[in-house]
Amino acid sequence: MYSNGKNTAHSGEGRLVGNIVNTVIFLVLFSAGIYALSYWTLETAWWPTIACFVLSFGAFAIPMHLMGRSDSIAVAAAANTVK
Repeated sequence: MYSNGKNTAHSGEGRLVGNIVNTVIFLVLFSAGIYALSYWTLETAWWPTIACFVLSFGAFAIPMHLMGRSDSIAVAAAANTVK
């Protein structure tokens, strides 16, 4: 992508460690949600199901909405323009 005649770097360049850390954290969060289902029985169905839902929802919603990973190209481009 070019901006003002200069080649600009892609959005992930220079953020390898942060991206790996985030991936590991949210993969562990999702895995914990799946692991919570191993405690599911007919007598205790509510708590493992709720824990799985909350952990799995957090593993997807936090990166997408709170960390701004779901920005559209128009929003991302507008944020990178020089005013």
